[in-house]
Amino acid sequence: MPDSVLRVLTCGSVDDGKSTLIGRLLFECGTIPDDTMAALERDSKRFGTVDGATDYALLVDGLEAEREQGVTIDVAYRFFETPARRFILADTPGHQQYTRNMVTGASTADLAILLIDARKGILPQTRRHAAIASLLGIRQVVLAVNKMDLAGFAESVFAAIRQDFRTLLGKLEFDRITPIPMCARDGDNVTGPSTRMPWYTGSPLLRALETAEPASAQTGPFRMPVQYVSRPDQGFRGYAGTIAAGSVRPGDRLINAGANTGAVVSRIVTMDGDLPRANAGDPVTLVLDHEIDVSRGDVLSAEAAPAVADSLDSWVVWMDETPLFRGRAYLLMLGTRTVVATITEISTRLDMETLEEIGARELALNEIGRVSISLTHPAICETYETNRALGGFILIDRLTRGTVGAGMVTAIHTRNADIVWHRLDVDKAARSSLKGQRPAVLWFTGLSGAGKSTIANLVEKRLHALGHHTMTLDGDNVRHGLNRDLGFSEADRVENIRRIAEVSRLFVEAGLIAIVSFISPYRAERMLARDRVGGGEFLEIFVDTPIAECRRRDPKGLYEKADAGQIRNFTGVDAPYEEPLDPEIRLLTLERGPDALADDVVAALRTRGIIA
Repeated sequence: MPDSVLRVLTCGSVDDGKSTLIGRLLFECGTIPDDTMAALERDSKRFGTVDGATDYALLVDGLEAEREQGVTIDVAYRFFETPARRFILADTPGHQQYTRNMVTGASTADLAILLIDARKGILPQTRRHAAIASLLGIRQVVLAVNKMDLAGFAESVFAAIRQDFRTLLGKLEFDRITPIPMCARDGDNVTGPSTRMPWYTGSPLLRALETAEPASAQTGPFRMPVQYVSRPDQGFRGYAGTIAAGSVRPGDRLINAGANTGAVVSRIVTMDGDLPRANAGDPVTLVLDHEIDVSRGDVLSAEAAPAVADSLDSWVVWMDETPLFRGRAYLLMLGTRTVVATITEISTRLDMETLEEIGARELALNEIGRVSISLTHPAICETYETNRALGGFILIDRLTRGTVGAGMVTAIHTRNADIVWHRLDVDKAARSSLKGQRPAVLWFTGLSGAGKSTIANLVEKRLHALGHHTMTLDGDNVRHGLNRDLGFSEADRVENIRRIAEVSRLFVEAGLIAIVSFISPYRAERMLARDRVGGGEFLEIFVDTPIAECRRRDPKGLYEKADAGQIRNFTGVDAPYEEPLDPEIRLLTLERGPDALADDVVAALRTRGIIA
């Protein structure tokens, strides 16, 4: 059995023939069992798109929805080998809405087969897939110009597409480009030369794959993110994970890169017994000669340790229908560590027509851009170019827990390395004790016209009469000063609430009861505000007024203007409001008046021990 393994990605725009190419390649290499071939011939009659012939795409398009639509939705993997080497083929979807699946397939590939329909040429999705492949570290590309039969096998068509792609190379980091004209359905230039294109004298696809250079294993200093601390009994303690780079032997000294504490490897344990050596890609359990503080998310490293970062610059492929905005917080999973991360800057995005970087303030679905990220806790990482495992990350929505983005680290910063929190003798506890109250944030949220400001004002009057120290932040008032530079786009609304969350935290540090009255339409930003203060110090107060009633009141005439198109991005009209899922206090304004509701809030503060 050949030892060399090549991981191959097939990508390109929809209906360019990716699945057909893989199916034909498997057929030509004789790797399809007889029963599978018989099933393929039956399925071709039912689902096939090739009249009277075998539809090789059905070998790969296994999902029922894919067969009915004739497109690939999921990532399909196929394994085969030739006398020269073994292959792992990943067939990824061409539709723009399944870009996340393409990213999954590209993240481990050594070479990309980029298919182009000879009739259509290079499309935006072709450029998007090429850009993603380049960003994800793929340096070898086979430019497969498919369906040449539908272009009359014309050399001029192939030459034009080849030249169009070469104009993009200054913006893509590919080391080796192999253009091949082919007709995947009929096998032209798949495993052997085509008699219908005698003008092409280069290698067929299979030969190009057999002679491609496999991506070099991560051969730098040893790196292993710890997935699990194994303690089956009191006599064994091992650190399990997959080696991300380098190699390790018993007797090697390793350190916990975050804590800089070290020990010597005494055993390399696997399911098949102890090993004398383990290399990048091997799943192992390392036993050290003495215990050091190591837990899930830490990185065991050779002495040349990776960086400990509190902020990152990166390329991000955005995969969610809700755009990516500055100021929004997500979970960031890098290696085996997950931390809360805040988007601090979106500088540029790739234009899919030209692959030029243009200025941007947000990233929409399937867009790719340069993003700066701040981490709430330090993370061990390296640039993606240095180490895929410690340089690639995903962004996770904190509410839905869905993956919304994939990123590649381009630069690492420890911006706070020289900034130390200055401990003050007069702290939050001392300030709040002097005032005879517990500091808190009372965060009033609801639609425009719900009654937030009215009730918040009454609450402050009652607290003031009781001798408590308060400060109210009102949405309209703050926009006259601190946030006067912000508009009402979704990106500006996110930044608006981020700033108010920070100001609220400062008021809590001062020992005050901060009363915040903002529409604050997004749950993610309200969660960010909650995170900025201590446990039990944030009360989300939902002023629950139906939009029909808010429209009827319309105290500032804003709904009328929004309906007339004079105001854009108005919450409840052409911008969303995400109701709190589990607020501490819900005020039903149709059932009780403002004074009674203000009394309810004050009573709740007493119950929670915020006021006496």
